[in-house]
Amino acid sequence: MPRFFFDHALLPEGWADNVRIDVTDGTIAAIACDTTSEGAAFRGAMALPGLASLHSHTFQRGMAGLAETRGPGADSFWSWRQVMYRFLGALDADDVETIAAMAFMEMLEGGFTSVGEFHYLHHAIGGARYADIAEHCVRVAAAAEETGIGLTLLPVFYAHGGFGAQPPVEGQKRFLNNLDSFARLMEGAARAIAPLPDAMLGIAPHSLRAVTPGELAALLDTWRTGPVHIHIAEQVKEVEDCLAFTGQRPVEWLLANAQVDARWCLIHATHMTDSEAAALARSGAVAGLCPITEANLGDGIFNAPAFLDHGGAWGVGTDSNVEINAAGELRMFEYSQRLGLRARNVVSRKEGQSTGGALYRGALAGGARALARDEGRIAVGAPADLVVIGDEDRLAGMKGDQRLDAYLFAAAARSALHVIRRGKIVVAEGRHVARERITARFIQLLGRLQSL
Repeated sequence: MPRFFFDHALLPEGWADNVRIDVTDGTIAAIACDTTSEGAAFRGAMALPGLASLHSHTFQRGMAGLAETRGPGADSFWSWRQVMYRFLGALDADDVETIAAMAFMEMLEGGFTSVGEFHYLHHAIGGARYADIAEHCVRVAAAAEETGIGLTLLPVFYAHGGFGAQPPVEGQKRFLNNLDSFARLMEGAARAIAPLPDAMLGIAPHSLRAVTPGELAALLDTWRTGPVHIHIAEQVKEVEDCLAFTGQRPVEWLLANAQVDARWCLIHATHMTDSEAAALARSGAVAGLCPITEANLGDGIFNAPAFLDHGGAWGVGTDSNVEINAAGELRMFEYSQRLGLRARNVVSRKEGQSTGGALYRGALAGGARALARDEGRIAVGAPADLVVIGDEDRLAGMKGDQRLDAYLFAAAARSALHVIRRGKIVVAEGRHVARERITARFIQLLGRLQSL
C-alpha cells in the first residue's frame, strides 16, 4: 500500500495540513489530516487534484511552431488549417503513436493527469482504409498506456466539408466516415481502450459544418450514454455560415435541436451572445475552453461573464498542443478576459473570492464532468491522481487559496512538479519517467518529416 505525505493538500472540503494518503490499487484508500509522515514513501509540499485536458488533437503536437510564418495575405484559422492539412498528409500510424506519446508525456509534466482525445485522424495516407478501421485509436491507446495518462477517447464523426453537406476538400480525406463505418470505428475504439485501467469512450460529432442534422440525430440515438463533444462557434465565419444556412447561430441552433445536457461538452463556444451563454450555462453542458490555442489561432475571447454569472460549468483543454501547460491554460483564460474587458479578477465572480481558486476548482469540476471520469478530487474512493508542487519561495507563507493564486500567476514556471497517477509517480522533478525514450523517438520523427 503506497503512502504519501503532504504539508498541504487541497481536499473537497478545503485545505488541510499534514496530510497522509494511503493508496490501494490506484485508488485513495485512506486520508488522515494533522498527522505525521510515518511510513510515507514520498513527501511533498503541496498536493492538488490532477486536472483534465478535456480537448486534445495529439497529432498536432508534431506541427507546433510550423504555422508561425506570415503568408501572402491576412493569416487566420483558415490559413492555419491548410498548414495542418499538409502536415498530417505525411503521418503514418507509427507517427501518430509517437506524437501522441510525446503530447501525453508533456501533459503529465504540465500538470494534467487525464485527457479527452478528440480523435479525427482515422485513415491512412491519402484516405486509404486500414484493415482495422480503428488502427489510430489503437495507437492513441498505446501512447496512453506508455505514458500513464488517463484517457477518454472521443472518436470523431466527420462527413462533410461545410454546412449543407458540402463535399469535403482534399485535406479532409483521412477524417471521413459515414454512419456505418463510424459504428465499426466505435467498436474498434472500445476494443483499443479495454486494456487500460480507467479509460472511457464517448462520441464527437466534429462540428455543425461537418455533420448534417440527420446524422447528428442518428449519432445521439445510437450512443445514448457517455460524453458527447462538439466543436462550435469557434470562428466568426462559422457563425455567419450557420446563420446563412439555418437562420440561427451555432449554439442557438444546437440548443434548440438537440437535448444538450451534462453529457455534452461544447468546445470553444467562443462567439456567443449573452442569451446563448446563459442558455448554455443552464443546460448543464460544459464549455470546453482552450485558451492558449484560441489565442494562437486568433479565435476570439469567450463570453465568460455572461456564462459564469449563470453558473456555467467549464474546463480547459490543450487542443492543438502548441504549448502544453495546465497552469498556462488557466492563466491565459483569466488574462484574455482582462485584456478584452480591461478589468481584473474576472473569473472570480464574488467579492473576496480567490481568482486562482476559482480557476483551479472550476477546471477540476468541469473537466471531470466532460470526460465522465471520477477524478478531480482528493477523496477516499477517487483515483490517486495528484499534482505535487515544490516548496517554491513564491509560495512560502501563503495560506489557503493564496497558494493557488501564487502558483498560477507567479510560480508555475519555476515550481518543481511531481505527478502521481493512480498511485504511481510518473513525473519526478518535472521529468516524465520515460522522457528519454519518448523524446528520442519524437526527435527522430521530426527529422524525417523535415526531410520530406
